[in-house]
Amino acid sequence: MVFVRTLDRKTLALDLNINSTSLHALKLAVEAGSGIPVHLQRLFLSCRRLIPAAVGGDDDSSTTLADLAVCPDSTLTLHIPLLGGTQNPPAPARPARYDFLNSKPPPNYVAGLGRGATGFTTRSDIGPARAAPDLPDRSATTIGGAAAAGIGRGRGKGPGGEEEEEEEEADDKGYDENQKFDEFEGNDVGLFASAEYDEDDKEADAVWESIDKRMDSRRKDRREARLKQEIEKYRASNPKITEQFADLKRKLADLTPEQWESIPEIGDYSLRNKKKRFESFVPVPDTLLEKARQEQEHVTALDPKSRAVGGTETPWSQTPVTDLTAVGEGRGTVLSLKLDRLSDSVSGLTVVDPKGYLTDLKSMKITSDAEISDIKKARLLLKSVTQTNPKHPPGWIAAARLEEVAGKIQAARQLIQKGCEECPKNEDVWLEACRLASPDEAKAVIAKGVKAIPNSVKLWLQAAKLEQNDVDRSRVLRKGLEYIPDSVRLWKAVVELANEEDARVLLHRAVECCPLHVEMWLALARLETYEQAKKVLNKAREKLSKEPAIWITAAKLEEANGNIASVGKVIERGIRSLQREGVEIDREAWMKEAEAAERAGSVATCQAIIHHTIGIGVEEEDRKRTWVADAEECKKRGSIETARAIYAHALTVFLTKKSIWLKAAQLEKSHGTRESLDALLRRAVTYRPQAEVLWLMGAKEKWLAGDVPAARAILQEAYAAIPNSEEIWLAAFKLEFENNEPERARMLLAKARERGGTERVWMKSAIVERELGNMAEERRLLEEGLKLFPSFFKLWLMLGQMEERLGRGERAKEAYENGLKHCPNCIPLWLSLANLEERMNGLSKARAVLTMARKKNPQSPELWLAAIRAESRHGNKKEADTLMAKALQECPTSGILWAASIEMVPRPQRKSKSADALKRCDHDPHVIAAVAKLFWHDRKVDKARNWFNRAVTLAPDNGDFWALYYKFELQHGTEEQQKDVLKRCISAEPKHGERWQAISKAVENSHLPIEALLKKAVVALGKEENSITTDGIKS
Repeated sequence: MVFVRTLDRKTLALDLNINSTSLHALKLAVEAGSGIPVHLQRLFLSCRRLIPAAVGGDDDSSTTLADLAVCPDSTLTLHIPLLGGTQNPPAPARPARYDFLNSKPPPNYVAGLGRGATGFTTRSDIGPARAAPDLPDRSATTIGGAAAAGIGRGRGKGPGGEEEEEEEEADDKGYDENQKFDEFEGNDVGLFASAEYDEDDKEADAVWESIDKRMDSRRKDRREARLKQEIEKYRASNPKITEQFADLKRKLADLTPEQWESIPEIGDYSLRNKKKRFESFVPVPDTLLEKARQEQEHVTALDPKSRAVGGTETPWSQTPVTDLTAVGEGRGTVLSLKLDRLSDSVSGLTVVDPKGYLTDLKSMKITSDAEISDIKKARLLLKSVTQTNPKHPPGWIAAARLEEVAGKIQAARQLIQKGCEECPKNEDVWLEACRLASPDEAKAVIAKGVKAIPNSVKLWLQAAKLEQNDVDRSRVLRKGLEYIPDSVRLWKAVVELANEEDARVLLHRAVECCPLHVEMWLALARLETYEQAKKVLNKAREKLSKEPAIWITAAKLEEANGNIASVGKVIERGIRSLQREGVEIDREAWMKEAEAAERAGSVATCQAIIHHTIGIGVEEEDRKRTWVADAEECKKRGSIETARAIYAHALTVFLTKKSIWLKAAQLEKSHGTRESLDALLRRAVTYRPQAEVLWLMGAKEKWLAGDVPAARAILQEAYAAIPNSEEIWLAAFKLEFENNEPERARMLLAKARERGGTERVWMKSAIVERELGNMAEERRLLEEGLKLFPSFFKLWLMLGQMEERLGRGERAKEAYENGLKHCPNCIPLWLSLANLEERMNGLSKARAVLTMARKKNPQSPELWLAAIRAESRHGNKKEADTLMAKALQECPTSGILWAASIEMVPRPQRKSKSADALKRCDHDPHVIAAVAKLFWHDRKVDKARNWFNRAVTLAPDNGDFWALYYKFELQHGTEEQQKDVLKRCISAEPKHGERWQAISKAVENSHLPIEALLKKAVVALGKEENSITTDGIKS
């Protein structure tokens, strides 16, 4: 590979062999990449030009790049000659390769002039840094002391007496400052003054022009886009004045002539028209200073006249002194502003919103002298209200409450009494007077109120509250009903106070007085016998034909009396009747009624409502989705019977839908009995005999109930319905295996293998032999299975683990390596091989295996974690920290890595590290469990419990989190909390987890229940923590 840097600062990468590629071939490749002809190319290596070594220097094809000292990956620089008539004719033959270093440089030589370099001038040789071929030797001119004035560069004037000095000056500088700028040759016109423009120059100019055009076409689109973007950015940051006021100019079109005329004229505020005023300063007289001091002085004591009356009142002859402190002054100003906002002057009267002011007065407390002035101002304002508008009841109420807040209860009673006299027909005034009156006078006040307003329900209810016993209260309410017989509130209050017999009589009278109130009818029906209640409800239907509650109550009545068959008929008749009356059947409202009926214990009514209303207003294609969603919502709200009724109705319509059968079965499993679940599953497999999951669910429920023969029978029926189902074969095997029937399990698996079982069958067969201790048979099954299924990594893993148990490390290593050839992306195989290498050959070999694994499986947090733990086990903390940093860069959202990093850092830094982890992966259960452990170690029990609960909720299948949670509850929880965690773990049936799988898949623990596995995991956690603590103490 050779790199060539072109004129446009780009690099060409040429895949060439330096030993076989000639210089001419290299130039041809450069011409293909850059477009520059071969005869114009000048290639340089560092400061040395590449020239053929052959005699004559022109044989490019016979000289290889290696002969020119070009190495692999060398970078060459491409130049082209300047063809402006300044080049010397090529020499006939070049001297030896490095002979020029020993020769004298030519006159006026400037290094690098041919590739555009510029020379420099020193004090010793003042003269041009660049020289044309026709200039004489500068050194000769200096030695001789004279030079021809007309010879040299530039377009200088001819010889003359007055201009001779200027020409000499120009010759000394090397150029003429007064010469014009030439558009073609630029400032170097003097350099080429004597040169002719020949065909070579024309060809060179054509080449340069083509290069310029090509470069310009390359960058044109990008340059124009960048220029456009810069212009837009500049205009956005520096808008014109016209653009800033464009929207305001457009709004001028909507101005009316009146608005236009109302615009004030702008004056001339320029500084040039302002006259500077002469400012003079004179001393301030002492009298002015004394007066200012007295005005700013605050009085902090009462004057003698106020002290004479006890300091609580201000004499009318004296101006009241209310500004005792600066705080009081500020509070008074604030209150005055609030009152000014509340008040408004209308035709000479002051109108206040007393209701809003009453709300503020309820929470007012007098705590300082400053608030006294606030109360005085409010008192004056409300006094103005009551005097200017005495027929305004809220004003009297506000004035009375103000006095109550001020502690003057007698004044409040007098004010409200005047209010009752001024506004005798307002019930709020009478209620306020009753509240402010003493207990002895309250009855008299309310009596006057009901005499003044006998039709006020509020006053009669307040009068009843003032009585001491139920008899007197009932008497007052009945008296009120004489004046207001159609008041529902009074009838409800009097019925609540009466016994059952009296209530029945009262309700008969109430439905006569209030026939359109459905609650009265329903209450009367509940108090009557079955036959009388039917008559009452029939009368209610005649009065209220559009009320669905009557029909629902009738259905509940039938259900309560054992007429279950009539419930559905009543609901059906009710819906038809309501539809005839023009009532729209609201499906959502009827479902709420069904839930209410369930809560009331009327299950049949609930089912009937669902059956007759669930399909109303639902499109045929949306029925399944809508009904399932309704059932799930009812289940979330705790309405189990309603959800069961919805599923039951859906299954009558969709008999063959497996998803609905499964959801109904899950509902029965969670909230029903074993009998109801078994009956449902029997119906399900009748309609869907090809659904494996329904058969398996039924068999499992029988097995959990302890009825193993029934489970076997169900699986036999399932196999008859689905002959070649592998799931049923494996379920039958699991049933026999878990019930300590290894021979029957072995026979089932043998039959499954004969009928072409998959890799799972072979794996289960090997597991059975491992349980029985038949190592030879296990090896045979694994080897045969690997011949059939070489890409199934679990068989390779089991083979390696078997060799490890037998102590054959080399054979186990061979098994793992063969497995990785077929399954290079299998992480468990890599981890098992690394652990084996660490035990056999130490850390270095394990490190190499894990590095190879990470290269083949990038972004694998498990491999990174294994490498980090390996370094930590051997005490390489710095290496472990470095690997953790790299791992988090490659896998920034890996929860297991963040959890490990929290545990690795020192304890004071764990809080900040956990905050970073939660920002990266907030909902990862590993991070949440790590944070819970931090709270646990800090003795923050409630927080730790909440975070553990969150972790097991997010990942209920991970047994490690359940073990941590259970250990925490054993240490800090109550017995009920421990039982709850254990129960939840058993129902979750965890299968995964690093520590959990190591315990659950051990041969000696294969038949243990989840409860025993959980307790063993807790013991293992304790041992692990003790070992970590011991290692920390040793270190």
